Amino acid sequence: MITNLRKRLGLFRRQEDGIAAVEFALFFPVVMGMFIFATEMGLLMTKSVMLEFALDTTIRQLRLGQFENPTSDLLKDTICDRARIIGNCRDTIMIELQPINTDVWALPAAPVSCVDREEVIQPVVAFNMGAQSEIMLVRACVIVEPLFPGTGLGASLDLDADGGYGMAAISAFVNEPS
Repeated sequence: MITNLRKRLGLFRRQEDGIAAVEFALFFPVVMGMFIFATEMGLLMTKSVMLEFALDTTIRQLRLGQFENPTSDLLKDTICDRARIIGNCRDTIMIELQPINTDVWALPAAPVSCVDREEVIQPVVAFNMGAQSEIMLVRACVIVEPLFPGTGLGASLDLDADGGYGMAAISAFVNEPS
């Protein structure tokens, strides 16, 4: 009986059926995890570049005086029109515009403010067009949804209660004299 069992186990050990299935079962999750991570990272970088581009080109228009009466809503609309890949941009973008004190060169100590989607009333941020020859700091933050929120990079991001993360862009310019 024991010899019969040894003989069957020996035959079982020599069989090579299913080796590919074992390799597939071991490496498929690793390869898929890398694919998900790379896709999420690529999308995050694309959205970040589009936000930076939209902010820079909008601020260039503002600096050159191409907006007659610039308002926060006008800047938001212009940025969101240019950053087309960012979904629901108009509802989740917040823009802060304030002069930099050149006596002490003190930048804002507070982090970039983002929209809090849980609150009905959003925090008030500075929107000051500044005076002539003043250096202006512009900070924009938009809430973006991760493509794969529970896996890879999406799981390691600081998400808000609704599952989005804040993406910020910063620019500066000088108010030209008239």
